[in-house]
Amino acid sequence: MSSYFSSFGTKIPRMGKGYDDVFTVTKTKHAVKQPVSCSNYKVPNNLSKQHIGFVSKFPVMEEEQQKRLDVLPELSEDYSKELEVAVRAVQMACSLCQRVQDSIISDTGSVTNHRQVQSKDDNSPVTVADWSVQAIVSWMLSECLGSQNVSIVAEEDVQSLSKANSSELLEAVVETVNQCLAEAPRFGVQEPKCALSTSDVLEIIGRCSSTGGPTGRFWVLDPVDGTLGFVRGDQYAVALALIEDGEVKLGVLGCPNYPMRKEWLSYHHRYHRIISKLTPPTAETWNKGCVLYAKRGSGKAWMQPLIHVNKMFVWPNHAKQVSVSPIDNPALATFCEPVEKANSSHSFTAGLAHTIGLRKQPLRVYSMVKYAAIARVDAEVFMKFARAGYKEKIWDHAAGVIIIQEAGGMVTDAGGLPLDFSKGLYLEGLDRGIVACSGATLHAKIIDAVDASWGSSGL
Repeated sequence: MSSYFSSFGTKIPRMGKGYDDVFTVTKTKHAVKQPVSCSNYKVPNNLSKQHIGFVSKFPVMEEEQQKRLDVLPELSEDYSKELEVAVRAVQMACSLCQRVQDSIISDTGSVTNHRQVQSKDDNSPVTVADWSVQAIVSWMLSECLGSQNVSIVAEEDVQSLSKANSSELLEAVVETVNQCLAEAPRFGVQEPKCALSTSDVLEIIGRCSSTGGPTGRFWVLDPVDGTLGFVRGDQYAVALALIEDGEVKLGVLGCPNYPMRKEWLSYHHRYHRIISKLTPPTAETWNKGCVLYAKRGSGKAWMQPLIHVNKMFVWPNHAKQVSVSPIDNPALATFCEPVEKANSSHSFTAGLAHTIGLRKQPLRVYSMVKYAAIARVDAEVFMKFARAGYKEKIWDHAAGVIIIQEAGGMVTDAGGLPLDFSKGLYLEGLDRGIVACSGATLHAKIIDAVDASWGSSGL
């Protein structure tokens, strides 16, 4: 399928059959609007022959096009189209999450709307945002890349949303999805001509049924990573990555509550919410939010601000390059670990920290925000050692891993081997745990310390 990208006035190859067939995006003042089919939003079989384009009301002039290409020259390489679509999708998903979080959390941080929060079989929470983001990202990828070219591994299972006891949650999801799609033009994509029905939304979510594997191309989505943090008004992330033949090719990490100043990460979320109401929305505000992204082999990672109400997304949206910290002295380094003790041993990581000379208090943060912290120079180390029986899922790590790597850092298992994303839904064969570092010196010290003390870990 051909798709018009506002930041490129060039030939773009089709993503369906016939890769040699291209169409030319003409550099005129306005792009031509293309219709979006809406017959109860059933994606036609010939979608690859349609031009699902970005809306014409946000033209990009030739001078500004070239300026953006000069800023991010590597975007003209492979996966540039997929990267732009993924960033737009995550930006859109973050906007949705912000509205949902505000609606389910009161000023005191208590959950006020049971219609939007339920418990899964493992007693972990799932919210209207989890399902709605999954629908929005699936919709965006299918619209811009063609549904026949999109395979998605995602955390939530559509069957559980279809159960009779989930009718209120499903109703809320459909309402939230349609509210979000009404704002699609803000993100450069045409909205559907009519509201999606319940069956439409379930069908879109149901497309996220891939099980991954060693061959082919598939997307990996964690719609709300850190749901417990989300319902508490704290940190969470929207994580999207593209994997091809077992290798992560690009990753996008949306962090709607990520403060712009490192020290605010350790403050209680209730304090964050109070400050956000008292502080004007400037670049230094704690809750400005950001999206980080990277592409395999570029040697660069980027961060752009989260767009807010009434603002239009323009690629690359004031992106700036981020790089990992140069600190290699353990005494000066900050390390992150999960907030919850259920799937990580705080005592073992504390022992390792002491052994290698990490003297600062750990930065305990929900979700893949920990990966963002390392890529953005807010921390140097992330260690996670799961308890026996726990299996790491690929959607909890794929996006964050490539962002750190392209920002100049390292992520391996505790044996020093790369994480293997080719084994399906889980990081099968993982050696003890995961170690992410800003540099090789700290990484080597941690790996050595793990080897020396693992026998007494009790894990």
